[in-house]
Amino acid sequence: MSKPPIVIDLGKVSKKRIRALKDGTGDLIDEIDEVVARVRAELGEEAKSKELVPIVLVYKRKPPKKRKGLLNLLFSD
Repeated sequence: MSKPPIVIDLGKVSKKRIRALKDGTGDLIDEIDEVVARVRAELGEEAKSKELVPIVLVYKRKPPKKRKGLLNLLFSD
């Protein structure tokens, strides 16, 4: 029987942080590394002899901020 995957929910993140994640840099990579280290520690010797479960990343791109200009203030609902 296979073990369930490790799911890391990163929540809403900016486009800049997603780009850094794809490049393998940034604070999101640090967060992922911490989770992997915890899982390896929990598995102990088993981690050395067996393949680890794949990691599934879940993230949403944070929508851009709406600009509030003079026209938006005059014609808002």
